[in-house]
Amino acid sequence: MKLTDQQWQSRLTDEQFRVMRLKGTEAPYTGTLLHNQAAGTYLCACCHQPLFLSDNKFDSGCGWPSFSASLPEQVKYQKDFSHGMIRIEILCAHCDAHLGHVFEDGPKPTGQRYCVNSVSMVFTDEQLANVVSKDDPTTK
Repeated sequence: MKLTDQQWQSRLTDEQFRVMRLKGTEAPYTGTLLHNQAAGTYLCACCHQPLFLSDNKFDSGCGWPSFSASLPEQVKYQKDFSHGMIRIEILCAHCDAHLGHVFEDGPKPTGQRYCVNSVSMVFTDEQLANVVSKDDPTTK
C-alpha cells in the first residue's frame, strides 16, 4: 500500500502520522492499548491488516503494549541505528508503517518482545485466526 505523505496525513491523526510514517515513539505508559486485556486481534492503524493476537500479549513493564509473537508474514524487520543504538525495527509488511521494535528478552517459547506503539494499532474483538499459519508454533 503506497500513499504519499499528504495522503497519509489526511487519513491519520497527527500523532499517528508522527509515529507510523516518521518513525516516532509515543510516550511510555500513555497508550490506549497498553492495559487492554480483551480477546481479539490488533490491526495496523494505517492499513487494518492483522498484526498480533491478544493470546500473545503480555505485560512486560516497558510502558508499551508487548507481544511474544506476530502473525506470520504480517511484520517485517529492519536494522535501526537511530539514537546511538542498534535495534530491530518492526514495520507493517503491507504498508511499511513503523510499529516499534522487537527485542530478545521476551517470554518462552519465542523469547521475543515486540514493543509496539499503541497509536500504531487498532483493536478488534474478532479473532482473525484465518490469517494464522497452521505451522506456526506460537499459535498452538
